[in-house]
Amino acid sequence: MLQLSNPYAPIEQVFLEQVAAKNISLFIKREDLSHPFISGNKWRKLKYHLLAAHAQKANLLVTYGGAYSNHLLATAAAGAKYGFKTHAFVRGQVETNMQLALCKAFGMNLQFVSREEYKQKDALFASYFGSNQLAYQVPEGGAGLHGELGVAESVKDWELSEELKTPTHVFTSVGTGSTMRGLLRGVLENKLATKVHGVVVLKGAEAMAAEFADFSADSFVLHHRFCGSGYAKWDEALLAFIQSFASSTGVLLDVVYEAKLMQGILTLIEEDYFAPGETVLAYHNGGLIGGLSAYQ
Repeated sequence: MLQLSNPYAPIEQVFLEQVAAKNISLFIKREDLSHPFISGNKWRKLKYHLLAAHAQKANLLVTYGGAYSNHLLATAAAGAKYGFKTHAFVRGQVETNMQLALCKAFGMNLQFVSREEYKQKDALFASYFGSNQLAYQVPEGGAGLHGELGVAESVKDWELSEELKTPTHVFTSVGTGSTMRGLLRGVLENKLATKVHGVVVLKGAEAMAAEFADFSADSFVLHHRFCGSGYAKWDEALLAFIQSFASSTGVLLDVVYEAKLMQGILTLIEEDYFAPGETVLAYHNGGLIGGLSAYQ
């Protein structure tokens, strides 16, 4: 049996004047502290994929991502840690950056493919690894049921915090939606009344609501107005917000996901979206290494 260590991801309260003025309690689930390279929701979403790969006696993890993908780095590091070789199909033209250099350092083989080829992931896997019984395909971002189950387990951590217990609202940033689905699954399994919120970082993704049709409509909210100019796009105002938040709390946020998440939460607090006395928990899902590109 593959032995996986439990991640260190404490819950910390955030003390800001604008939050206290509205009588709201704000907490952050520090998933970003779980591992230097397998950090945030990436560890959660890889856990059951690693167990499944081990169960089928695979020795190679094959996955997908962009050139700045935190998922690729997490898979490379996890593979090295738990005894798997790793291969990644990387979207787009060949390039070099710190993220990909770290992937190589952990032994990952990188294969760049065109954006058109990348859209046909199953065909890519079948073409290069279809006859390899020792290859295990990890969906982009660690998505799917295995990924959701790992995230759902984190809900049990809430009761370990004496100050938090059961939050009124829980927030996560949303790209593919698998982390939010995992939280919804965890809230449902633990029979909690917590409402799950997703701050969508993609522009024009309102149709994403259909991906949550199997959950009760009153159990979640998708917020689309905090995506800025779109995915992986930022401006000086967002960088200034990251600096202000870090200098006030000691918590660094990445530019792609978590800065937009926290900016959205603080905006909602300022707008009296929450009732006085309510508790808000935000998941910090890591992504800091990929986000360092904003400071180059």
